[in-house]
Amino acid sequence: MNLNLTLATRIGLNLCAIFGITAALYLGSSIFIPIVFSVLLASVLFPLAKFIHEQLRVPWFFSCLTALLGLVALHLVVIGAFTWAIPKTIVGLPQTEQAWIAQYNTIQSNLSQLFPVKDDDEFFGRYDPNRYPDRPPPKAISLVRKQLTEEQLSSGLVKLSVLGLDHLWQAILVLFITLFLLLEGQMLADKVKAIFGPSIEIRGRVTFALAEMTEAIRTYLVWRTIVNLGLALVLGSAYWYLGLKHWYLWALLVAVLSYVPYIGTIAAGIPPLVDALLFVDPSTAPLGSALLTAFFISIFYTCVVTFEGYIIVPWVMGRSMDLNATTVLLACLYWHQVWGIAGLFLAMPLMAALKAICMQVEGWQGWGHLMGSGPAVELKLDDAATEKARLEAIEIAVGDNGEQTVVIDPNEDRKGATQSGDTKSDGYPS
Repeated sequence: MNLNLTLATRIGLNLCAIFGITAALYLGSSIFIPIVFSVLLASVLFPLAKFIHEQLRVPWFFSCLTALLGLVALHLVVIGAFTWAIPKTIVGLPQTEQAWIAQYNTIQSNLSQLFPVKDDDEFFGRYDPNRYPDRPPPKAISLVRKQLTEEQLSSGLVKLSVLGLDHLWQAILVLFITLFLLLEGQMLADKVKAIFGPSIEIRGRVTFALAEMTEAIRTYLVWRTIVNLGLALVLGSAYWYLGLKHWYLWALLVAVLSYVPYIGTIAAGIPPLVDALLFVDPSTAPLGSALLTAFFISIFYTCVVTFEGYIIVPWVMGRSMDLNATTVLLACLYWHQVWGIAGLFLAMPLMAALKAICMQVEGWQGWGHLMGSGPAVELKLDDAATEKARLEAIEIAVGDNGEQTVVIDPNEDRKGATQSGDTKSDGYPS
């Protein structure tokens, strides 16, 4: 059916479709987030389940269950590491009045190297009750201790427990969906291909798109996990050597937050700097100064993540995650707005899947090239005869007065010499 839509109408309909899809994703987040996580995990675990089934001669159900249990064991290790690190950090807080005074004076001395503070400053001055018995404690120490009372910590632990139970239920739901996707994955893939009709060409494109999506997601998740563990090992060792008080917690944060591109890497680099400035004791620090320790950590961290981002990641992931930085940042903003924190972790695999779809759909290749990091694809214009015929049709449609609205048949886009993958416009005159 030829609707003869103008360019403005087409743009408006596309924008309405985008807003409608966004609203549906936002309102159905409780449904879509577990499904997306399950699809990602199934794409990663499928080769392992297939290997167990074919090489070890294990029935398919138990092969899928074994692969899933391996994933559960890995997650339990990560959860156990955080369960060990967070209480250890809380227990490491000063317990006596003298310990609080010593810790506060160490922090005040370290910060004074950056921001000169007078010893008698009422908010952040030096606290020495033996030397100045009549001077009240600085307001900063009272404020910190008020936030770290037993009641405040208990309330925080209760909220954390409730949040943990909610995530536990979500995790169980994701695991069940993942198991069913593994068991019926091939059947579901065949039915998806059958939806697009009997055309061999279209079904071939669907097959290739599904394979490329799966490969991109699997490559990203597997290698991202390996690289994150390497980052945690290297940076954790450096933090330990430099005398950071909570080096183990910052190493774990690097391993988790590095799944979020750019934003997560920056967020994971801030706590070690704060730890170095506040808690490093200059008398025991290998570099002899908290300020020098913080400066070295910032330089070392920048060098490590730069090497990881520009050398390691492109080498191990290749073109499967060939997304430019602008696309990645905009994707993080969009998916965070739609799905919150979960959207940040899902942004990269979702964009990789979307790019794979665009590269296989006729007319969408330009959007796929737009997301990629390679050079712009050169436009291929119509030959002279086709272009002349197009201009004559436009002149006839406009008429003598030049005030009529020009409408273009959507099929006209297919009459040129543009090949698959070009970023040619819709043929409207500029």
